[in-house]
Amino acid sequence: MNGRRWTMNDLDAIEEIEKESFPDPWTRRMLAESLLSDRFFGVLLEENGVPVAYGGISFAADEAEIELVAVSEMYRRCGRGRKVVEDLLECARRKGVKKVFLEVRVSNAEAQMLYLKCGFRGLYARTRYYPDGEDAVVMTREL
Repeated sequence: MNGRRWTMNDLDAIEEIEKESFPDPWTRRMLAESLLSDRFFGVLLEENGVPVAYGGISFAADEAEIELVAVSEMYRRCGRGRKVVEDLLECARRKGVKKVFLEVRVSNAEAQMLYLKCGFRGLYARTRYYPDGEDAVVMTREL
């Protein structure tokens, strides 16, 4: 299970996983604009040539933010999400990042557990962070 960098050719598959994973998915345009940014790195996992998980991280000075992590429903709870997060953290280490942040829905206990297992800790809640009004838990990890 090796990760690789996303390309524009992967956007159809990423968009589909995004739609099945989130009530407020990133649009194709948002995904493409991120990919074109020199401050962004995206990792993609494939099974038999089919994308099954992805993630993205943005960099600013010695900090980074994990912006996206999603796993196709059929491949959840099998270590793919953890592999994506580990690949993103390794990329951050190589870039000299000292601290990584992320936001996760308060209702997404499964994702919160994944991030805790990957060494993140909760900092605080952001009230009404998501478009539907749900709060987010801000989490961080020192590298």
